[in-house]
Amino acid sequence: MATRRRMATLATVLSVSLLAAACSDDEKDSTGTTAAGGGTDTTAAAGDKPFDGEVVKVFSSIRDVEAERLEAAWAAFEAETGIDIQHEGSATFEDDLKLRVEGGDSPDLAFIPQPGLLATLARDGKVVPLENLKADVEANNIGGWLELGTVDGTFYAPPFGANIKSLVWYSPEAFAGAGYEIPETWGDLIALSDQIVADGGTPWCVGAESGGATGWVLTDWVEDVVLRTAGPDVYDQWVAHEIPFNDPAIVAAVDEVGNIVKNDDYVLGGAESIPSTSFQEAGLPLLDGECFMHRQASFYGNQFPEGTTKGPDGQVNAFYLPVANEGDPRVMLGGGEVIAAFNDRPAVEAVAKFLTSADYATERMKAGNWLSPNKNADISVITDPLEQQFADLLVTSDVFRFDGSDLMPGPVGAGSFWSEMVEWVVGAKSTEDTLAAIEESWPS
Repeated sequence: MATRRRMATLATVLSVSLLAAACSDDEKDSTGTTAAGGGTDTTAAAGDKPFDGEVVKVFSSIRDVEAERLEAAWAAFEAETGIDIQHEGSATFEDDLKLRVEGGDSPDLAFIPQPGLLATLARDGKVVPLENLKADVEANNIGGWLELGTVDGTFYAPPFGANIKSLVWYSPEAFAGAGYEIPETWGDLIALSDQIVADGGTPWCVGAESGGATGWVLTDWVEDVVLRTAGPDVYDQWVAHEIPFNDPAIVAAVDEVGNIVKNDDYVLGGAESIPSTSFQEAGLPLLDGECFMHRQASFYGNQFPEGTTKGPDGQVNAFYLPVANEGDPRVMLGGGEVIAAFNDRPAVEAVAKFLTSADYATERMKAGNWLSPNKNADISVITDPLEQQFADLLVTSDVFRFDGSDLMPGPVGAGSFWSEMVEWVVGAKSTEDTLAAIEESWPS
C-alpha cells in the first residue's frame, strides 16, 4: 500500500514538470506519449525516470544525524525520478545563504526557518514563485502555512517541517496522585492553578534565562495568549505592526500572562527568579514534584535527563495549552521551515513538490524527531508516544501561527521585546510602560 501511495504521489508531483518537458516534441524519447488535449501521459513517463541525470542542490541548517534522516527519506524519490538531490547543511545557514545568493552561487532549493528572510529574498527578486504548489498547500496543510509562504500576494514557498510551542509539560503521576484533570479552557487552567495553591503546591515552573536571548520564553507566553484572547487576525496585525505594540488587545494579553508568571504563589521561586532561571533547567523540578506545570515547546523534551520516560505513561508528558473558551478554534504557535526555490527548472519544482507532500512527510517521520504540517501524512508511523501526540496536536490544529518575535524586525523581536519583558516580569515596569517602550523601538 505504501508503494502504491508513493507512486500515486509521485505521478502528481511530476505532472506540472512533465507537461513543460512535453512541450518540445523533438525531446521525447520513444516511450513518451501525448494525451488528448496536449498533456503528458504521466503514468508512462513516471516509469522512465524523466529527470534522469539531473542534480538538484538543497541548502539548509540541518546537519549530522538529522541530515542523514532527511536524505534517507527522499532516496526512493531519487531512484524513481533519476534526480540526484545533493544536500548541504550549515551551522551558519542564514549568513551563508545571503553570501551565496549575493555571490551568484545560489542553491536550487533552501529550507528557510525565518519567514523574514524569505520576504527579503523575494522582494529582492532572488527567489522564484512556486504558484503551481499553492493549491496543494491550501488543500493539504493546516491553516496559516499558505500565508507564511506568500510575499506581497505571490506564493513562493511551501512548508517543509514544523515544531509546536503551545504545550504544557506535566507529570502524569503527580496529576493522578492529586486527582487533577487536564484543563480544557483557559478558565480551567487558572482554576487548576488556584486548586494546586490551595492544596499546598506550586502550579508553575518558569525560567527565561538564555544568555543573550534572555526573555524569549516570556515573549512566547505573550504570543500564545494573544492568539487565544485576541485571535489570529489581531495576532497578524500585531506582528506586522498594523496595530501598535501597545494596542489594548496586546495590553490585555500581557496582563493575562502576568496573572500567571507575576503571581508569586503560582511560580516556583517567585517572579523575580524567572530571569535568572535558565530555560533549560526550568522544567526539571516537574520530576521532583516541586511544580506541576511548565509551558514550553516540543523541543523541551530533550532537556530532561537521559532515561526520563515521556508520554502518557511516562514521568513527563505534555498537554495542549488551552484556548480561551470552549469551541474556540484550536490555535497553535510554532516554528518550522519553508522551501524556497532559486530557479525555475522543472526538476527543482518537482523536488519542492515532493518535499512538501504527505508522502515525504510520512517517510521522514518514520525515522523520528520530525513533524509535518501536512494533514494527510500518516502519523501512525511514529513510534514514540509523545512525538505521536505532538504530531496529532499539530495536524488537528485549526490555525497555525509562526513565532511572532521571529517575524518582527530584529531590533524588536530579538531585542526590545525580550529585554522589556524581563523588566516587566520583575515589576520594574508596568504593562503599559513596557509595551510603550517596545512600540517606540519599532524601526520607522
